[in-house]
Amino acid sequence: MVSAPGKVIVYGEHAVVYGKGAIAAAISLRSYLLVTPYPKPSRTLTLRFTDIGLDHSWEIESLPWSAFSAPGKKRYYFDSLERLDPQLMKAIKPFVDIIPGKVLQAAATSFLFLFLMIGSEHSPGAIYTMRSTIPIGAGLGSSASIAVCLSAALQIQSGTLAMPFKGMMPHETQLQLKRVNNWAFVGEMCIHGNPSGVDNTVATGGKAVFFQRDDYSQPPDVTHLKDFPELPLLLVNTKHPRRTSEQVANVRNLLDSHEDITNSMLDTIDKITNEAHDIISDPDFSSYPGSSFIVRLGELIRINHGILVSLGVSHPKLERIRELIDHAGIGWTKLTGAGGGGCSITLLKPNVNQTVMKDLEDKLSEEGFERYETTLGGAGVGVLWPALTHCANRGDDVEITQDMFLNAEGVEGVESLVGVDSHGKRKWRFWREWIAEDNCGR
Repeated sequence: MVSAPGKVIVYGEHAVVYGKGAIAAAISLRSYLLVTPYPKPSRTLTLRFTDIGLDHSWEIESLPWSAFSAPGKKRYYFDSLERLDPQLMKAIKPFVDIIPGKVLQAAATSFLFLFLMIGSEHSPGAIYTMRSTIPIGAGLGSSASIAVCLSAALQIQSGTLAMPFKGMMPHETQLQLKRVNNWAFVGEMCIHGNPSGVDNTVATGGKAVFFQRDDYSQPPDVTHLKDFPELPLLLVNTKHPRRTSEQVANVRNLLDSHEDITNSMLDTIDKITNEAHDIISDPDFSSYPGSSFIVRLGELIRINHGILVSLGVSHPKLERIRELIDHAGIGWTKLTGAGGGGCSITLLKPNVNQTVMKDLEDKLSEEGFERYETTLGGAGVGVLWPALTHCANRGDDVEITQDMFLNAEGVEGVESLVGVDSHGKRKWRFWREWIAEDNCGR
């Protein structure tokens, strides 16, 4: 089993479109991919993404191997691709056209392209079952999280990715992450066409990144923020559909009408992002409850949101969420992503009164919002192999089966069965620099 996180933009959305910096961070909501081999001699490939209703099988021998192994077409695990080959996409098309719905077809295309590139005609038959605790279509990087899971799982199966182990040298760790990220980006291209690469980078490495893109003909400049702290976060989904293109156009129209004022607001967002980066990078930074550093980060979140409202990219539902949270006094809130719906994030203050939190939860639920208590700045891609979990009733480890995984109910059910925050019940391992700690190999 492999897992990868979703992401939120913490500072800098919309300004980043105009060459400014932005900070995106991993969240503890994650996708989980269980790979179950078929008994030999089965040569079947099954893809199950239950969250979007996808369940389809192919015979491995029937796939277009000749197209993918033709001269000049074959790529290897150490390669990187900046664009998709139209001829290879055309070769896959008949195998996904029989699946109803564009979303399902995009997911199947991403999977098959990666399988045909990373695997071989001799790859064993298997079931690939995906469950995700990340809200889909809410700007939280769910597709990138899935692409990272597929990239890691397929490379592990092919024997081209070294499993994380205690003592793995930093340069070797970074090499494995680079290979996972490169192929996850390819998976993202299959879904989105021209992705920035930021979402899959966060899902691969975890923590957070500072990114900036001056030239849209080139990939963005991305800097990993290895010291980004893990912080408590309340994420609320408005469940209102968001259209990124519309919100980007709103800002563009405002820039055309009020150039100096709009540029001033975009510059201010850039200053907010850079100040947040400076705070996190301070050698004396501390994330202990009540830290002045955390207060400053929270204030920057609040200011950033106010400017985004002035840019016209908020929504009445986002403002209602902010109103309820401000009234409860539990933290600092802003929209995340494109706006116009989607989600809000709240950096929580320390020692929040649980009665106040329960009242807030009830109000949010009554008004039709979905809330998730999550963590900002957590781990990136990880692997659970063998896929075992501790069974308290039996007193030993048991294999996580397809039925167990599919029958887990909702976010809580999935996290309880396979979650990376397992309190010792599961031995998840991550590609990262090892710190001396007694933590089951993590």
